[in-house]
Amino acid sequence: MSNERTTHDYLKRYFGFDTFKGNQEQIIKNVLDGRDTFVLMPTGGGKSLCYQLPAVMGEGTAIVISPLIALMKNQVDAMRNFSTNDDVAHFLNSSLTKTEIARVKKDVLDHQTKLLYVAPESLTKEENIEFLKNIKVSFYAVDEAHCISEWGHDFRPEYRRIRPIIDTIGRSPIIALTATATPKVQHDIQKNLGILEADVFKSSFNRPNLYYEVKSKQDVAKEIIKYIKNNAGKSGIIYCLSRKKVEEMAEVLKVNGIKALPYHAGMDSATRTQNQDKFLMEEADVIVATIAFGMGIDKPDVRFVIHYDIPKSLEGYYQETGRAGRDGGEGNCIAYYSYNDIVKLEKFMQGKPIAEQEIGKQLLLETVSYAESSVCRRRLLLHYFGEEYPNDNCEACDNCLHPKDQFEGSEAVVNVLETILAVKEKFKADHIAHILSGKVTSAIKSYKHNKLEYFGIGEDKDDKYWNMVIRQALIAKFLTKDIENYGLLKLTENGMAFIEKPTSFMLAEDHDYADTTDEENAFGAKTAAVDEELFSILKDLRKKISKQKDVPPFVIFQDPSLEDMAIQYPITIDELQNISGVGAGKAQRYGQEFVEIIKKYVEEKEILRPLDMVVKSVVNKSGIKVYIIQSIDMKRPLEDIAEAKGLEMGEVISEIEAIVNSGTRLNLDYYIDTVIDEDRQHDIYAYFREEAQSDSLEAAIKELGNEFEEEEIRLMRIKFLSEMGN
Repeated sequence: MSNERTTHDYLKRYFGFDTFKGNQEQIIKNVLDGRDTFVLMPTGGGKSLCYQLPAVMGEGTAIVISPLIALMKNQVDAMRNFSTNDDVAHFLNSSLTKTEIARVKKDVLDHQTKLLYVAPESLTKEENIEFLKNIKVSFYAVDEAHCISEWGHDFRPEYRRIRPIIDTIGRSPIIALTATATPKVQHDIQKNLGILEADVFKSSFNRPNLYYEVKSKQDVAKEIIKYIKNNAGKSGIIYCLSRKKVEEMAEVLKVNGIKALPYHAGMDSATRTQNQDKFLMEEADVIVATIAFGMGIDKPDVRFVIHYDIPKSLEGYYQETGRAGRDGGEGNCIAYYSYNDIVKLEKFMQGKPIAEQEIGKQLLLETVSYAESSVCRRRLLLHYFGEEYPNDNCEACDNCLHPKDQFEGSEAVVNVLETILAVKEKFKADHIAHILSGKVTSAIKSYKHNKLEYFGIGEDKDDKYWNMVIRQALIAKFLTKDIENYGLLKLTENGMAFIEKPTSFMLAEDHDYADTTDEENAFGAKTAAVDEELFSILKDLRKKISKQKDVPPFVIFQDPSLEDMAIQYPITIDELQNISGVGAGKAQRYGQEFVEIIKKYVEEKEILRPLDMVVKSVVNKSGIKVYIIQSIDMKRPLEDIAEAKGLEMGEVISEIEAIVNSGTRLNLDYYIDTVIDEDRQHDIYAYFREEAQSDSLEAAIKELGNEFEEEEIRLMRIKFLSEMGN
């Protein structure tokens, strides 16, 4: 009976499949023939089968080195389901008791076990090495092999010790498998495992069913809730960079009626496993996680993967988005991007060794160029992994569906290529961009590149523009990046030919995400457009009430509050209380006429209100405001409050201003009387009562500042707003 016939029999008998996917069959044949093998196969391509099937067929036990305990358990359970015999697969790691370890070792020695999963840490233990010397190892499989490479997105030093340990136990064929590897990472893995001669099997990185989009980071929580509500019942993963953000986001989703659970390495393992299982069993729709989640998660119907924060590398991004749509169905990959996040990530690196910082910065640069580029995202991703994407339009990414205007860029490309030659192909993209835009940096000075004829030749554009030109020249294969000296730009033959005889070359400007605001700005991010017509109606109403009550209009509601009303359209007193700068007091006192007029307006114009898509926020747990209100009730001096909470005096006053602006009445007379003379109090109060056009602090300081301290003006403004408005 031929080997081929047998592999098909085993495939059907053990795994229930009729046919192999992609190049699985050639890989399995290669392993069975005892050859070293390197497998590059994107998530969802069926990597595990490439070692599970030959392990079941071969003589002896296959050692599978795998990085995550959850992943091993997952795979062992899957293998046991395929087989009638539970001893067919075991794992050996720190989660087992002594009794369990003894059982595993007995089954292995009795030749019952075909696959033994081992964590790299367990592999380095002396007693395990001694034990493994006694068994017949059919082959070694190194799963998630990118962990070996410091250029990968999940560098693990113990992975770099695998080869010497294999030599100690006894050499058998090695199969290394990974879902993400640039050409550089691949070389690093093969070199470290000593399998440079291995047969290499690469599958395409293209996942045609995935849709890629990068959005500006504004009002993210609201956007995400809206998206999930529009895709009710679908499974999804939201990735955040910090554990704190994971907890907050999961909480916000729950409050808004979404079945979401958190997952990160800081939680105890029982809760983590429980949350993962609930997600797999569809008791939860959404998992909010750090990258600790998802390696080897075999959930085929994840319909969306959202990156709240952009990842540290494109490998990470590709690996994480790859968890969407593994069944070939819908998979939406949405990332929120703000350059501020990149700056934060760079700061994290500061304590690390210089070599590591260099690598980290290069990986981040690739991420930035992916996020900001207006080129087809699929094409960029595949290019990064060393693969060509033949089509001009993938029709499944934001840049292809909404292309940016293009312009003729052949002259710009020639300038880039000639500059790279002028500096002898020894510099990275940033440096070249600085030369062209005429930016004098310390590196430019020390190499005297400000003396080059090309220096400042493109000074009408900034270095961001020139980086974009370089990137598009890389994709067009006019340039390459030197793999060993990561990031040095070199010209290809095509590039040389282009200088000799330039042809038309169309460029598109990058996206500009520079104006993204942080979510926590003073009045909530004002990204929605103000309804100008309603805004002017509300201003007229405010004027009318201010005449009736004989108080300045700004005492009733300040402009930002009216703007917010003209965005949110509150039609009940409860909704009005959530408008920025409006609290319970103000809503009760002045709100009725406002909500009535808004309700009428909404009905007449048939407006779909954002509040019908309400985003409930989690109560701020800081408790500082509550503490301040209680302390003022107890007539504590503000200095004592500041000291107790570790705040500056100015910060305490700012907190009090926020409390009063949202409609809570505070009586600060006990304190003001001790620090401001009665006549001075009168003068400032009269200014706000009679002269002020608005409650602007700047205007008040301009008018009163020669005679009064800023702190005095602020305190009196609080007194005035509290008494008149609340």
